[in-house]
Amino acid sequence: MIKNNKFFLKELTDIVFIGYSPIFEKMKNFNSSLKINSKIISSSDQSKYIKHEHIIFDEFDNRFIDFVNKNFRIDKTLFISIGSRSIFKKRIIKFLNGNLINFHGTRLPLDQGGGGFSWNILREDRISNQLVHLVDENIDTGPIIYNRLSLFPKDCKIPIDFESFYLKGFIVFYKEFIRMVFDCKKFSLIDQPSFIGRYNPRLNTDINGYINWDMDSYDLYNFINAFDDPYLGAKSKINRGDFGSLRLKKVHLHGGDSSNHPFISGIVIRNDLDWIVVATKGKHMLLVEEVLDKDNKNIIDYIKPGDRFYNNYDDLLKARSQRIIYNSKGLKNEN
Repeated sequence: MIKNNKFFLKELTDIVFIGYSPIFEKMKNFNSSLKINSKIISSSDQSKYIKHEHIIFDEFDNRFIDFVNKNFRIDKTLFISIGSRSIFKKRIIKFLNGNLINFHGTRLPLDQGGGGFSWNILREDRISNQLVHLVDENIDTGPIIYNRLSLFPKDCKIPIDFESFYLKGFIVFYKEFIRMVFDCKKFSLIDQPSFIGRYNPRLNTDINGYINWDMDSYDLYNFINAFDDPYLGAKSKINRGDFGSLRLKKVHLHGGDSSNHPFISGIVIRNDLDWIVVATKGKHMLLVEEVLDKDNKNIIDYIKPGDRFYNNYDDLLKARSQRIIYNSKGLKNEN
């Protein structure tokens, strides 16, 4: 509940998770240690990732209101949006009476939106943040309840590295926060100043992951890393064979060869058995360890010096112009 610009619960008996987290098990176990009941609500699209018992709501409407009224005391229940693809309407926010919160993995208001750790990589941002805020009608703009900053270590390179580090810190943060709510701590709310807000849109590897070989070496390095594991990999064609789009993974900056003219960018200058060297604009080149075909087979041995990676203008235009929107049933495309 909210009173005098403070967030608190007089008693916490139930927690309802809305969305998806790979560490639901750890969160539920901690709740149980405090004798807090846990329930998971998910969407049709996210349901396939959840191994625990859960309920599907693709719309938060009268059916959801009836479900809550039959099963919970709103004043004793914390509703936690975590990885949810829903934007809650004013009616639902009001119904939950200030007990709907969201966990966010980056700084607010600097990093609003759902682009995830790929944006950290693209911007070379090493600051991590565990944060919880009230949910309002917009995206990640509600008052901040509690947060904790840290730094991603230097060995975090691709999204799965960032996610692994984040989740280790998140479960500690989650336990700390829930313990304080359970103990009836009152949190002073911090309004987010809109004048420094920045929205980072969602990304989709198949749509946004086309490599623009006109980028300089550093931007190429960050771009390819941003779509590496757990994603499918950044995409490029090659001017030999009939492979269609290939996926590049495990790239490294290489400064051991001379600088290049921009026209040579994308050309393979050497195959060193376990990796290839690809020319780029600027003082560096790329070492690439994996070039995956449509069957996810590494064809690095097939690639020869003189081959050129490229992408069509139409693909690059699509990557920049198509907005990525996920709803409860999955990917929804809007131009």
